[in-house]
Amino acid sequence: MKNAGIETGAPEEKEMHSTIRVNGTIEVPPANIASVSAPLGGYIKKTALIPGQKVNKGSVLATLEDQQYIQLQQDYLTAQSRLAFLEADYTRQKGLNETKATSDKIFQEVASNFQSQKVLLRSLAEKLRLIGINPETLNENTISRTVHLYAPFSGYITRVNVNMGKYAGPTDVLFELINPDDLHLTLTVFENDASRLSVGQKITCSTNSHPGEKYSATIVFITPSIGEERSTEVHCDFDNRSKLLPGTYMNATIELTNARLRAVPDDAVVKWQNRYYLFGVEGSDRFRMIPVDVSESSDGYTAIQGALPATRIVTKNAYTILMKMKNSGEEE
Repeated sequence: MKNAGIETGAPEEKEMHSTIRVNGTIEVPPANIASVSAPLGGYIKKTALIPGQKVNKGSVLATLEDQQYIQLQQDYLTAQSRLAFLEADYTRQKGLNETKATSDKIFQEVASNFQSQKVLLRSLAEKLRLIGINPETLNENTISRTVHLYAPFSGYITRVNVNMGKYAGPTDVLFELINPDDLHLTLTVFENDASRLSVGQKITCSTNSHPGEKYSATIVFITPSIGEERSTEVHCDFDNRSKLLPGTYMNATIELTNARLRAVPDDAVVKWQNRYYLFGVEGSDRFRMIPVDVSESSDGYTAIQGALPATRIVTKNAYTILMKMKNSGEEE
């Protein structure tokens, strides 16, 4: 054994610099996703959209028709007309009450009717706004049986759930849109690595289809909790993302912050039956296999975890000892 070039020493505290490889997907924040419905329901009269089509904010997605739209407009105009009558009656009764020409009870009843009518008109106006009709411009000549659904922002249609003549209920999602201007990357990082990440850290990532095309991103948020799979989500903003699409699977490399860890030379670590070991020195030409957990490697050293019952270990040509032990059937 003395002629095998074996050297011994003790583990050292080393500043380790390493990277980890993680996976994730490109996502769109909830504020940039819209599900469009018809608040009061109705029949689809017209639409010409298909998935993937670009739309601008305020453009018409579909035209709907229903008799309830007519009824709502009629109710509003009728309530508006009655409010004018009640307001005039209120003004007249107020003057009479001030001169004691009418009783307080009559005036209070008129005032109550006037106030109730204002509430009714206000609620009907909000219902009209809900379906895209401006109550300020509504009159007997502008009553319509159709209403329009408009795009809430500029983006792309991702789903179309309607066709001509189909009835859409208030809870039915007719269209889904996304605005891809704020894509971000969500990575899954295991808990033992998450503690070494920080906001502002840079990452490099690529897609499975084009691994040679690299994208850079910056960590903007780390979810402050660990899930059932002992991992957390790390959210990143892209520095360049012109060709990326939502839902794309990505591979990422993160440079971990430097840390002082207990480490041994790479040549001190051996792998046997899917486990890693060091050789503790127990005497002249006597060694014992010590199981350890290893993490990152950097500059010829490997970081280790676990108790070391021996104060000195083999630091060079450990595999020579492993082969010697296994060939002779020794345990230690």
